[in-house]
Amino acid sequence: MPHIEESILDDADLLARRDSQGTLRALATAGAQVREAIVLAEEAGVERVAWGERPRSVLVGALGGSAIVGDILDLLAEPGSPVPVTARRDLPLPGWVGPLDLVVAVSLSGRAPGPLALAAEAARRGCALLTVGAEDSPLADVCHRARGVHIGIGRGRQSSRTSLWTLLAPVLLAAGQLRLVDVDAEVMSAVADRLDDQAEQCRPASEAFLNPAKNGALVLAETVPMTLGDNALSGVAARRAGNMLARTARIPATSGELPHAASQVVACFDGPFTAGGGSGAPAAGIFADPFLDAPAQPKLGLLMLRDQPEASAAQEQAQGLADALLETAREAGVRVVEQRAEPGHSVVRLAELMAAGDYLSTYLALGLGVDPSVSPHIATLRDRTRGAR
Repeated sequence: MPHIEESILDDADLLARRDSQGTLRALATAGAQVREAIVLAEEAGVERVAWGERPRSVLVGALGGSAIVGDILDLLAEPGSPVPVTARRDLPLPGWVGPLDLVVAVSLSGRAPGPLALAAEAARRGCALLTVGAEDSPLADVCHRARGVHIGIGRGRQSSRTSLWTLLAPVLLAAGQLRLVDVDAEVMSAVADRLDDQAEQCRPASEAFLNPAKNGALVLAETVPMTLGDNALSGVAARRAGNMLARTARIPATSGELPHAASQVVACFDGPFTAGGGSGAPAAGIFADPFLDAPAQPKLGLLMLRDQPEASAAQEQAQGLADALLETAREAGVRVVEQRAEPGHSVVRLAELMAAGDYLSTYLALGLGVDPSVSPHIATLRDRTRGAR
């Protein structure tokens, strides 16, 4: 069963040696990514997106670590957007998409097959086009030939998992220009400040008892984790956290949001990963010998991400459900990590909750001796499928 010693997470030199590609350092640049994206978007003429006219609809093409860009735009636009927002990872481009619609294609390298194919098909149909990715790339070339708006990514970006805000900030600024979301440069500056605060709290030199990400990694190290948000906003952050636990820490995790996921989460409290669960085996006694007895069973873990939206009757009911679920979880012996966003704009709160999951997953990987940026099996799969493409 995976185990982390607190001394490992407090050894900054050891963490640096295990982090071959500087994942923690890259995550800490999130605030700088936002500020750079504001400048790059202005230089690219983001106000020209969709020719300055509100489109009939917006379709976001992204995959892998970039796919959450579409989820976030959909989340933020849903309450008051006058046009629908949909997400797509690859062809076919829906038949109803045409010259009145905006297609957004996002790829850090500018070479991801799905977004590139969607952008090319959108250009052929005469759609308005916004692309975000490497400047010298096929994606940028498609956009320039279609007279769309391409926004570059700056320098030193290695992975979409650690460069999320390089990709997301320009898309939100463009949506703000079209009055689809309540986002502008001032809001994004506040996002950058909140991300800087998270980087300071979760820095490698901060001791585990003061560092919420290190402490969360210690709690979840010996668990089968679930990530849960208490509303739609924190639900997106929970989905991101589940993906990061799998891709970065190599630990499979389920994710969901309240109230819809309440029953499936609580049902797991009766299963084999909780104290006195359904395995039928008695709880380990104080004299249990881990070498002679059966291997210890991993426990159930829960990462609860909690929002602080404006007070309302519906929100009070949602908060009450979250409180009751956490109380039930602790009584069942579930290891709980709770992260609550500080007040602020919805994008600012979302940024804080996503950063919490990013840092926790990375410290969990490093504590378990896993390099968060290098996966031999992914490299092997890529080599085996290269000839098929």
